[in-house]
Amino acid sequence: MTPLEAALGVAVGFGAGVLSGLFGVGGGIVTTPAVNTILGGTAIQAIATPLPVILPTSLVGSYTYAKAGEVSFRAARWAAIPGVGGAIAGALLTEVVNAHLLLLITAGLIAITAVQVVVGRPPRTPWVLGETPGWKYAAIGLLAGFVSGLLGVGGGIILVPAFTIWIGMPLRRALGTSLLVIAVLVIPGTIDWAIFLALTLGVIPGARLGARIALGVRERTLRLAVGTFLLVVAIAYAAAELTALAEGRG
Repeated sequence: MTPLEAALGVAVGFGAGVLSGLFGVGGGIVTTPAVNTILGGTAIQAIATPLPVILPTSLVGSYTYAKAGEVSFRAARWAAIPGVGGAIAGALLTEVVNAHLLLLITAGLIAITAVQVVVGRPPRTPWVLGETPGWKYAAIGLLAGFVSGLLGVGGGIILVPAFTIWIGMPLRRALGTSLLVIAVLVIPGTIDWAIFLALTLGVIPGARLGARIALGVRERTLRLAVGTFLLVVAIAYAAAELTALAEGRG
């Protein structure tokens, strides 16, 4: 890795950390394509390297939310163990599935998340602290873990909309809880350690800054910001991977 690539890696990590703290998604939706397109990593490295980077990012972000009382520890406990099982299953499948296709699936999931967050569809049953059945959190954790292991994106693209739309959890608490669960779900894969270290230098301060920003804005503003960002990323992401598949790369 050249000095310029290292500097870009730190910058990408900082941006991913800010976005992770703001949107509760772990940061993989930024670091995964960045490793592949900016830092020169292979498609498999792009999927796997961000996973261990997500750990410090999510821990710092969830700690900041927890200090503000915006983490549901009960939800995190129920979701974490099934999530680990799902993550292992998803990781095993990465060896037999086309990497560019996995990245394209990621783009589709991001787009769905964007629309759901912006619309803010009210849940059938309002969320009440301590009253949601544990199996619902477990089911969400299982699905998020599978996506995390398969696509290397931390699982937040499943956790945040599921907590807010299916469970009815307030958005800020969903963001904080998502980051805590993500910290448990991430597992190391095929890692380029130079890229990993560069990203990590940026993500830790970025995650704290992003969480503090999210805690200070109105919820509707936060929804619009989260949804708009995710939709832009999804469109750019999908275009790049469709091009790669059409050209027969990877």
